[in-house]
Amino acid sequence: MAHADRLPVARLMGGIPPTALVLLGIVSVQVGAAFAKQLFTVAGAAGTVTLRLVMAALVLVVIWRPSLRLDRRTLVTVATYGAVLAAMNLCFYAALDRIPLGAAVTIEFLGPLAVAVAGSRRWLDGVWVLLAGVGVVLLTGVQGGLLWTGVLFALAAGACWAAYILVTAKLGSQTTDGKGLALAMVVGAVIALPFGVGSAGTAMLDPVVLAAGFAVALMSSVVPYSLELEALRRMPPRVFGILMSMEPAVAAVAGLLLLGEHLKAAQWAAVCCVVIASIGATRSARPDV
Repeated sequence: MAHADRLPVARLMGGIPPTALVLLGIVSVQVGAAFAKQLFTVAGAAGTVTLRLVMAALVLVVIWRPSLRLDRRTLVTVATYGAVLAAMNLCFYAALDRIPLGAAVTIEFLGPLAVAVAGSRRWLDGVWVLLAGVGVVLLTGVQGGLLWTGVLFALAAGACWAAYILVTAKLGSQTTDGKGLALAMVVGAVIALPFGVGSAGTAMLDPVVLAAGFAVALMSSVVPYSLELEALRRMPPRVFGILMSMEPAVAAVAGLLLLGEHLKAAQWAAVCCVVIASIGATRSARPDV
C-alpha cells in the first residue's frame, strides 16, 4: 500500500534498477549538452540555460504537481538546490561556450572527486587526487590548449556540482517523488531568467528556439535529474559516485560524435586519468553507514 498513491512516472522508475537509472541519466545529460551547444549561436549560453531550466520547471510542475505546504527546513533545502542548479548550469554552459564538451565535463568532474576524498587522510586518496591533477595538466597543457576562461568556468561548475551532490541526497530524504525537484527547478529558472533575458532577449521566443530548448530541457534536466534523484534513494552515494565517474568519457564521446570535437591523444589520456581517479577515490571511500 505504501506505493499505491505514487504517480505512474514514479512507479515506472521504481521498476528500473538504480544502476540503469544512473547510466541512462548520464547518456541523456551529455547528449542534451551537445544539442544545447548548437543553440548558443542563436540564444547564447545564458539564454540556453534559461530555456532549459524554464522548460524543465514547467514539465516537472505538470508531472509532479508539487505543493508549497512544506516545513521550513525542506523549503530551505529546495531553495538551496534550485540556487545550486542555476549556478552550476550557468557556469557549465559558459565553459561549454569556450572549450570542448569532453574537456568541460572532465574539469567539472573535479567537484565530485573532491566530495569523494573530502576529509580523508589515507595515502591512497592522495594518489587519486594526484592522478586527477595530472589529468587536468594534460588537458590544459597541450599545444593550442584550452581557453583559461573556459577552464575557470568549468572549475566553478565543478564546485557547484560538489554542492549539488550533497544537496541532492538531502532533498531526496526530505521530499517524496519529484515534488521537491519540481519546486527547486522553478527556483533555478527564476534565478537564471535575468541572465538569459539579458543575453538573448526576444530570440528565446522564436518557436524553433523554444522547441529546441524544450528538447534540451528534457534531455539535460527533466530526465537525468529525475533519474538521479530516484537512484540516490535506492543506492549508497558511494556506488552512485562510481557510476557517475563515467561522465567525462561519455561527454568526450558525445562531443566527438555530435559536435565533431576532436580531442588530442594527450587530452583523451587526461579524460582517462580523471575517470580512473574518480572510480578509485569512490571505491576506496569509507562504506556508507
